[in-house]
Amino acid sequence: MIIHVVRPGDSIFLIARQYGVSPQSIIADNELTQPDRLVVGQTIIVKEGAVRHTVLPGQSLFIIAGIYGVTVNAIVNANPEITDPALIFPGQILIIPDVIGRLGTIEVNGYAFTNIDRNVLNKTLPHLTYLSIFSHEVTAEGTLRDINDRPLILEAYRAGVAPLMVVTNLLPGAGFSSDLARAVLTNPVIRNRLIENIAIKLNERNYYGLDIDFEYVYPEDREAYNTFLRLVVERLRPIGYQITTALAPKISADQPGLLYEAHDYPVHGRLTDHVILMTYEWGYTFGPPLPVAPINQVRRVLDYAVTAIPRDKILMGIPNYGYDWTLPYVPGTAARSLSNVAAVQQAIEVQTAIQYDMTAQSPFYNYYDVQGRQHIVWFEDARSIQAKLLTVNQYGLAGVSYWTIMRYFPQNWLVLESLYNVYKVFS
Repeated sequence: MIIHVVRPGDSIFLIARQYGVSPQSIIADNELTQPDRLVVGQTIIVKEGAVRHTVLPGQSLFIIAGIYGVTVNAIVNANPEITDPALIFPGQILIIPDVIGRLGTIEVNGYAFTNIDRNVLNKTLPHLTYLSIFSHEVTAEGTLRDINDRPLILEAYRAGVAPLMVVTNLLPGAGFSSDLARAVLTNPVIRNRLIENIAIKLNERNYYGLDIDFEYVYPEDREAYNTFLRLVVERLRPIGYQITTALAPKISADQPGLLYEAHDYPVHGRLTDHVILMTYEWGYTFGPPLPVAPINQVRRVLDYAVTAIPRDKILMGIPNYGYDWTLPYVPGTAARSLSNVAAVQQAIEVQTAIQYDMTAQSPFYNYYDVQGRQHIVWFEDARSIQAKLLTVNQYGLAGVSYWTIMRYFPQNWLVLESLYNVYKVFS
């Protein structure tokens, strides 16, 4: 697999000729709806093909190897006509090998709401290990609000994907509630009733496991949350259910803040089968313009996480969206969420080049709207996804979790499948 970054003058025809593939294959693999319209900085994946480098005056194999991040021996092995590595000449065309290859097998989780487009769901399921169906909201009485999850559960099993029931402390039509979490975590009667209702629902709907996503729990309820988790595990694991929890992206055990303090990494790591680290939302709806999941910040979270949680239990969160902020940023104003595909389409429409932040490993661009207001857009592309997926291997993690799979991003799955085999619970 090759990630080609569009340059001035590029076309799909020229890119295809460069890598020795058909234009139709590039269009189909990237699901390009307007293949005749590209923008500088856009990523195009060439699924099958090879990089062909034309030797320039003064270039040696050592210099060329450094350009592509490969070894001299790898280039020599890919070009058997080279009999003496010191003898190459300007104009000579060399094949540059893809040296990353598949790195092993990982687990992949994807969150979906019940109203997901069925075509998007069916295209995504082959790439998943787990489908986390969002969400059964708990009530202050220890019951669960019902959702229309049966169709997704059936589709998951048909595709060999394990469905997980997600329970949350969300209020209907609102956000996560600290008070609701306190009501169900600190009252033993309500807590036990909730656990029994969870067990009933898991059995009734034929779920494979449970994903607990309790957020903004009061810091003083940390031990109550730990107790709840221990009781859930004691109740559900003996009858065959897997337990997963979603955790805020902490960089230290004592990180302050309502989002972080009640999430006890060592306890969750010890009790659960998996933890999902929500390593995204540095750039968020009501916050200042920032990359959504800058790799340097993600790695800070992982640096702490692997000291507190077994690596083979960690699923690293990956966002499947971007944000468009109006500038200058005014605190309290909302950014507009958009898909990664829509972000590129917008760049094409406004005719602005996509740039790439090497520290954050994230693409972005600026533009002016019809009212003359400046905007900045941060999103994900093939390069940023590859950087995140390589990080999984570097840290020896179990895999990744996508928030969410509601909008199909073909380049993500092309990159993932080029790097890893996806573990399937049901073969």
